[in-house]
Amino acid sequence: MARKTDLYLFVFPSDYKSLRKELPSMRLTREAVRAEYEWVRDRGSDVVPIVNTVRSDLGEAFGTTVDPIGIGQYDDAVDAVFADGDRAVNVAALVGLLRDLDVPGDYPGFVVDELLARELAAMIAGEQPLRLLAEATFHYADVYTHGDADDPAGLDDLDAALAAGVQTRLPGWEWQATDSPFGIDD
Repeated sequence: MARKTDLYLFVFPSDYKSLRKELPSMRLTREAVRAEYEWVRDRGSDVVPIVNTVRSDLGEAFGTTVDPIGIGQYDDAVDAVFADGDRAVNVAALVGLLRDLDVPGDYPGFVVDELLARELAAMIAGEQPLRLLAEATFHYADVYTHGDADDPAGLDDLDAALAAGVQTRLPGWEWQATDSPFGIDD
């Protein structure tokens, strides 16, 4: 059975530079990455309580105790993420996009802010399997984040992504305390 799809055409004015002036700049320089790093570090007082709520709830759901984190651990995790230049520039881009992302009525932009935030959580967490765990945890953390009416739509997703990525990256879970039994020693 054939499916009907919508075709969207994007028509740019002949003077596309006039349109560009209306859009925010997304120029990523060392200074821009540093500014995003500082902004993320400053969010610790907002993000750490979300991390600890998520850790407590998930620990209870999985029948284990998960260590809470403090601001110092949050700062250390942010430092580690931004110390890796390749990761830092991509994290900075996602942070900048989410912080300013707004869609009138929010719901039409629901997919894009969820997509960007889920990827941000994964980048912060690190490599697999932590990436996947952070993506799943983002959706749980997102339940606890609600911006004010005048906040951009992406801001609450940004906080949830920071919380999910950091909570996944940091130790505190029993399964992280020992080496995997599946490694092959030669």
